[in-house]
Amino acid sequence: MNININDIYAAQATISPYAVKTPLLESPLLNKRLGGRLLIKAEPLQITGSFKLRGAINRIANLNQDEKAKGIIAYSSGNHAQAVAYAAGLFGTSAVIVMPKDAPKVKIEKTKAYGGEVVLYDRYTEDRTKVCARISEKRGLILIPPFDDAYVIAGQGTLGLEVAEQAEGMGLQLDAFLVCCSGGGLTAGCAIALNSKSPSTAVYAVEPIGFDDTNRSLIAGKIVENVAGANSICDAILVNRPGELTFPINKKLLKGGLVVSDDEALNAIAVAHDEFKLTVEPGGAVALAAVLSGKIDIKGKIIAVVCTGGNVDQDIFRKAI
Repeated sequence: MNININDIYAAQATISPYAVKTPLLESPLLNKRLGGRLLIKAEPLQITGSFKLRGAINRIANLNQDEKAKGIIAYSSGNHAQAVAYAAGLFGTSAVIVMPKDAPKVKIEKTKAYGGEVVLYDRYTEDRTKVCARISEKRGLILIPPFDDAYVIAGQGTLGLEVAEQAEGMGLQLDAFLVCCSGGGLTAGCAIALNSKSPSTAVYAVEPIGFDDTNRSLIAGKIVENVAGANSICDAILVNRPGELTFPINKKLLKGGLVVSDDEALNAIAVAHDEFKLTVEPGGAVALAAVLSGKIDIKGKIIAVVCTGGNVDQDIFRKAI
């Protein structure tokens, strides 16, 4: 499907009664240290603690009544899970969520608390899409994809639209926008929004080492899968390959991809806590990590990054700070 800025405006109208318009945060002390101006889109302040609510609401709101009556199913390491469970309640449907058994406990428990029925699987021996398909076929449930869906991409794109509108309201022209990247739905939606609203802003996808499939796919000019066996603490953004729908958009609109280490993500969590009083999870911190670690030059520039989520286990947070 051809997704454009009008789809994102439509999504903005759909989600606005339910989702938070999160702020752009700034630290004068950090700006002085970096030599540029850094703006943080604070999605940990979103309901359910991440940007995923945007796409989940837009997808579920656009189901017809028969589909809602059947119930929905999703697979997720946690943030999409919580968002779908919560959004299902908003629109009067039920949700089954397929989650890895090693997902952070806080994400599993919150998904249950929002009303989701959680089914656990082993991410190292089982294919989550097959687990999901098996349950969906047996129970007649409607799949809500985490990223490879036009409504989901448009919903996530409202974040990029907000960033462009907020920066414009501050009288600022962004030189670059950095976004944490998993399957590429948020990245694609934001790239569409910024390409329309602020075409001079360079958009970069940021991923952890070993899971930089979008970066390597951009370099290769085609979809490239990650090598099996890699590990990362950035659980929220670990996928095997870019989406079939998201990658063509990102290939066309992105300036490039950036890659950070787990240690750099942990440092970004600490900086987000110290400078912005913001709780961020590892996967949600990689865009900030790219700036702090010098993967992109911020000196004399205005750069916005999104901290995508704040659903972090206490042990990881303690280690970071």
